[in-house]
Amino acid sequence: MRVYRGRAGDPTPDRERTERMLSKARDGTPSVRVWAPPRQVAFGRRDAREPNYGTARRAAADAGYVPVERDVGGRAVGYTGWTLAFAAALPPDSDAAAGGIEGRYDRVSGTVASALETLGASVIDGEPAASFCPGAHSLRVAGSGGKVAGVAQRVRSDAVLVAGCLVVTREEAAALGSVLGPVYDALEVPFDPASVGCIEDAGGPPDHRSVARAVESGLVAMVRGDREPCGLRTAGGEPSDEPNHEPGDGRVDPSIETVRVGSEPW
Repeated sequence: MRVYRGRAGDPTPDRERTERMLSKARDGTPSVRVWAPPRQVAFGRRDAREPNYGTARRAAADAGYVPVERDVGGRAVGYTGWTLAFAAALPPDSDAAAGGIEGRYDRVSGTVASALETLGASVIDGEPAASFCPGAHSLRVAGSGGKVAGVAQRVRSDAVLVAGCLVVTREEAAALGSVLGPVYDALEVPFDPASVGCIEDAGGPPDHRSVARAVESGLVAMVRGDREPCGLRTAGGEPSDEPNHEPGDGRVDPSIETVRVGSEPW
């Protein structure tokens, strides 16, 4: 399997990196990516059908966020440039893709929640009212806290992508509430900026790299069917679409290829 690290400088080429993961899954190779996408507001197909969609896009641009349209039907999601995204591209006949749509949702949400718990964060299934990108497959701060993650899927006959977003710090949560307020107002969709939670509020560290690596390790273990998260070979050198073939150091699994596709902000 492959693990992709890093990001491109702009949203469009960055999304192309994830499309390449789907291409590999079609060929039978699963892959995982956890990264901080460039600053953007990603609109869903439902948003694009709204009469004031153009106004919503301008609101995002006026706040300094690139408006883009993604290939799933949910509502707008913001990325500050530090907000994390995660994705697992799976061959449809793999064990990790088993159980249909609901099985994959449960498996990935549970994996992300377990990874966050290893960092001291307490999260549960669900979301507050008037959350960003409202849906049934979300994680929130335990108790009555805000939404910290949402999960979506793209299902094709030859590959499956399970992906989501993850808010790490209070600063991020405030920034997302600020940009998404005018966006959702334009779309005439209920949104409460206070509904945005974060891992920091859940008792986890305000450390993007630690969170990214914990979630990455959990997703790799999920895809491989391991009981415990596995280590990866360290990716180094210049960004490339080819795997690093550095020798393992005895603590990691040499069969996992790490592909550096760009820089990381941490």
